[in-house]
Amino acid sequence: MTREEVLDSIKANVENENLIKHMLATEAIMRALAKHLGEDEEKWGLAGLLHDIDVELTQGDMHTHSKLGADLAKELGASESVVHAILCHNEAHGIPRKTTLDKALFCVDPLTGLITAAALVRPDKKLASLEASSVLKKFKLKGFAAGASREQINQCREIGLELEQFIELGLEAMRAIAADLGL
Repeated sequence: MTREEVLDSIKANVENENLIKHMLATEAIMRALAKHLGEDEEKWGLAGLLHDIDVELTQGDMHTHSKLGADLAKELGASESVVHAILCHNEAHGIPRKTTLDKALFCVDPLTGLITAAALVRPDKKLASLEASSVLKKFKLKGFAAGASREQINQCREIGLELEQFIELGLEAMRAIAADLGL
């Protein structure tokens, strides 16, 4: 499975540009985390890129979301570890997150939304001017980007990162692809 094959599958299954940007941001952060943790950057990146491939196909039904995505990933040739990470990133299934990959995808997923929202309230709406400290302040505001689960983001501790370090790593990874994200 190559990144190009995954992108082709995403283009065939996902129309929403913001969802695609979320998947690209998740890929970027997962790659950065893998590098930081000494893991397989390609595998982790593909897990991030693929994780929400089925959102539109399942019409956001949390009881089927990620089950179909895991099946699609398997059909594309994803490893069992990537398939499992995709499957268990959705809490609705009650599947335990066992590996570092599983735990990383789970906490990265909502972080992209928090960082994006923090950038969009800036006057220039750009990641370049956004500081990790600002994202951390927004993290503490429960009403800000309410869909970005703070509990889920805080799970970064399970992969050995403190919240500030996790936010900084995520922000840097997203800055590296800011043009692709329109930020």
